[in-house]
Parts: sequence; C-alpha cells; structure tokens
Amino acid sequence: MSGLFHLRRGVIPACDVRDLRTLRTLVMATCDLEGIVGYKIGALLGLTYGLPQLVEAIKEYTALPVIYDHQKAGTDIPEMGEHFAAVCADAGVKGVIIFPQAGPATEAAFIDALFAERLVPLVGGEMTHPRYLTTQGGFLSDDAPDAMYTLAAERGVTHFIVPGNKPAVITRYHHLLAQLVTEPAYSMPGIGRQGGAIRAAFDALEGAPAYAIIGASIYEQDDMAAAARRFCAEALQDTGSSGP
Repeated sequence: MSGLFHLRRGVIPACDVRDLRTLRTLVMATCDLEGIVGYKIGALLGLTYGLPQLVEAIKEYTALPVIYDHQKAGTDIPEMGEHFAAVCADAGVKGVIIFPQAGPATEAAFIDALFAERLVPLVGGEMTHPRYLTTQGGFLSDDAPDAMYTLAAERGVTHFIVPGNKPAVITRYHHLLAQLVTEPAYSMPGIGRQGGAIRAAFDALEGAPAYAIIGASIYEQDDMAAAARRFCAEALQDTGSSGP
C-alpha cells in the first residue's frame, strides 16, 4: 500500500481544468467510481482560486485525498520548503508532488518539511515529454533522475512519480528503488493523450502499487464518468479484488 490511497491500484484524475465549475463536475462524475483513489490539482487552478477553496470544493463530494502538483515544486532555495509545506498543509491537501531539479539540498529540505507537516511527498525525477535528459537534447544529465529518486528514498519517501508512457524506464527506476524501499508505490502521468497505456505501465512495475494519473482523456470527454470508468476497469484488472 502507498500510505496515501485506499487501494493498491487505481486512477487519479488530474484536474487540469480552467474553472471551479468544471472541477466540481469532474469530481461529482467520478468520485464514487470503483478505482478512483484521489484527485490531483495543479498550479493553474491553484493560482486562480487558491488551494483552500479547491480542496473544500472537492471535499463537498468525497473524502478521497487531494494531491497538489505545483508544476514544479522543489525547484526553489531550501529555505522555502517549510513555507511551501505549511501552505499545503493549511489548505488540507494530503500529498504533494515535487520534482527536485534544484539540487540535493533543496530536495532534502522540501521532503523534510512535507514530512514535518504530516504530508506525503511524491517525488518525481524523469518527466514524460521529449528532450528532457541530455542525450535526448534536454538540459538535465541522464543520471539526474536516479540521484533524485535515490535521495528521496534515503529521506524516507515511499511514493514516486515515474513517466507512464515509458515502460522500460519505469522498470529501471523500480529496480533501483526496490533496493532502497520495502515496497515503493508509483503514480504515473503520461497515460492517455501522451501515449501511455495503463496495462503496459502497471506491468512494468512487476506488482508494485501503481496509480495512473489521467487528465484530458477524462475531463475533456462528454461523458467523464464513462471515460473514467474504462480507465478504472483497466487499472483494477487482474488485482483479484478492489481492496488493499
């Protein structure tokens, strides 16, 4: 189990919508579906409405945990970690995604600050898009994600963000983290519009707790519930039961 979600596998709708009305529609349409384990809200909604109002709107329909993705947190100076974690805790979120591209001092400070506020840090290293690492034409060295994930595991993190549209990469990071964490759990963007498939991504984790983060492929559909239901059915396939 991830320590954050009530199922071992499931779907996290990414609420990257532009207004509060659409957020409410999305949550209301999906919160009672078997396989939905939480909701991810991002910086666009956060900047528009503020985290407390967004969390309160979601809580009107469900007690499922809210994950905040600052897109990208963990890229400031270390001293900002405590302030950032306090804001997230005061808003009522349960988990916070960070991509600590600013270096190990910032990563350690943000992780420690989130734990101090009793929040669950979800740490990412590699993203889903092309030209991210140097050999792909990007800015970050190819071994940077390994260092980010390793330091996170050493600081007590058990939940990680990996790119759901890169199954071979998922397996490699899982093999790294499984040596450091008793049972690492993974949430995965990149499934749906970005080309990833739930079964390929989940199979790459060899039975570890796995959660698909899915945005436009749910919230841009005329029938959000039907779209989410299909993803949930795929996520829960072969689990034996819907329980932990």
